[in-house]
Amino acid sequence: MRGCAFYMNFKCVNETESEDERWEGVITKFTKYDSHYEIMIESRSSIMVLFGKTSRGGFPCMPDYGAGCHLVDFKDKFWNTEKLTEVLGEVDGITVAMALYALSEGIRTTKVQPQI
Repeated sequence: MRGCAFYMNFKCVNETESEDERWEGVITKFTKYDSHYEIMIESRSSIMVLFGKTSRGGFPCMPDYGAGCHLVDFKDKFWNTEKLTEVLGEVDGITVAMALYALSEGIRTTKVQPQI
């Protein structure tokens, strides 16, 4: 396990027909385990997210919310926002999607090879 003091700001937007709602989030903790990552997000809510790769793509899990889902690519804002808002609600789903997007360039997740 490798943890580090971490502080990364990111921006969130909820675009609606009438107006755009904007807020900021901060990733305050980042830990890399052998098989997954853990981050802590501070925004409108405080959200711990475990995420990593499986043979079917990526996954985020938010244990405090009893929620998780499959994602294809952590860089895909549209898909991730759709899937995460289904399990977390609009504001928290957008927040987690934007946090994963902000981290996506700096982290490496290795592909898991299916067992045959």
